[in-house]
Amino acid sequence: MRRILLAAVAAIAGGTASAQEVVTYPFDGSFEDATFSVESAIIGEGLVVDYVSRVGDMLNRTGEDVGSDVTIFDAADVFLFCSAVVSRKVMEADPSNIAHCPYGIFVTDKEGAVEIGYRAMPDDPIQEVQSLLDGIAKEAAGQ
Repeated sequence: MRRILLAAVAAIAGGTASAQEVVTYPFDGSFEDATFSVESAIIGEGLVVDYVSRVGDMLNRTGEDVGSDVTIFDAADVFLFCSAVVSRKVMEADPSNIAHCPYGIFVTDKEGAVEIGYRAMPDDPIQEVQSLLDGIAKEAAGQ
């Protein structure tokens, strides 16, 4: 679970630990509306949200404990899920693609600017996962 949380934090923060790109789309509405939209888009693909990581709550709760008074996000959640069909396909092509599972789509709110995004995937065959993530993120963002 700790590794998942660290990966989620890296995805939200733009992750200097990874050379991977983060793809974001602005959301015209509240954080709550965006999280509802993301969950609905995931479910609309016939998928199940396995876990919602409340990264923003954790960062806000622990800031003082780690000697920081910086508010990174007003709110931030990461929705973790998987697709049996897509996961099987990309892992049959290369079993090391397990490193990308579960997939995550995040919602952030920083000073009223709400965004929906995900961590970009490396080259083929995992690009099928990126297509899935991009479709869900765009649908949730109304694009």
